[in-house]
Amino acid sequence: MSNDHLSYTILKDLGFRLLAEGKTIRVKAEGISMYPSIKSGSVIFIEPFKQGAVPVTGEIIAWKRDSGIVVHRVISIYRQKNQKYYVTRGDSSLAEDEPVLFEQIAGKVVRVENPEGKPVPPEKYINKKPNYSINRFLVRIISQFYRIKRIF
Repeated sequence: MSNDHLSYTILKDLGFRLLAEGKTIRVKAEGISMYPSIKSGSVIFIEPFKQGAVPVTGEIIAWKRDSGIVVHRVISIYRQKNQKYYVTRGDSSLAEDEPVLFEQIAGKVVRVENPEGKPVPPEKYINKKPNYSINRFLVRIISQFYRIKRIF
């Protein structure tokens, strides 16, 4: 196991432990799945749900998976066989994620700072109905721009 992987695993476990203890954590966003609500390099603040509170549609949540944490928006909630399932999707993702149970949810995003460290107003990332097609189109344009920029 490499030192980088070991460090990442320790930090991930520490973050989950802090959330389980009721603490708010700060993490640096990676990737473009939540563009334009959360840009890569932004700092997001995740806090656990208060006792009795549950995620609602439109809210950005953080949920656990083996490879780390996923931060996506809740797009629907359904009940099946006495279990409540939360379906999430990144604002510029092609498809929704597999449904998760409440036990898999680590917390919710309560604050975002852009890559320059300035707070992002909540109305910029609290968006109940993202336009996935336009967001994916913008991501493609930005990706092409950065590819061209690297060449020159």
